[in-house]
Amino acid sequence: MLSLAASVRVFFCREPVDFRKAHDGLVAIVREQLAADPLDGSLFVFLNRRRDRIKLLQRDENGLGLHYKRLAAGTFRALEGGTSITRAEPRMLLDGNEVKVGKLERRFADVVGVEARQANGDNRARTPRRERGAASASRRA
Repeated sequence: MLSLAASVRVFFCREPVDFRKAHDGLVAIVREQLAADPLDGSLFVFLNRRRDRIKLLQRDENGLGLHYKRLAAGTFRALEGGTSITRAEPRMLLDGNEVKVGKLERRFADVVGVEARQANGDNRARTPRRERGAASASRRA
């Protein structure tokens, strides 16, 4: 499980990486291509040319950690946008979800409609008993 603190920055290398490179080779890529410090605790994400393998590089208290995943089938989706990405995107990428960088959609309404309640506090429409039986029978069918 990939769990990142709120203070962790995540960088994505846009160019495909030679996956024969290990810790030191990836640190050189971080310094040269991403112009970032690989020892500051940030997470760095690398894909190979075929996008069927991913490497994650991060430094913790004890040293550099390298996480590697190879897909049995399919490819990882390429990320859009700049080299800095959100903390949720690496997890979504590893899970196979499509990640789109862009404007977030609002999930709430601007205006909420309020209907007047009846005197007894019940605002459901009343239907005669005969019609209710026919309506529920048609729903069951």
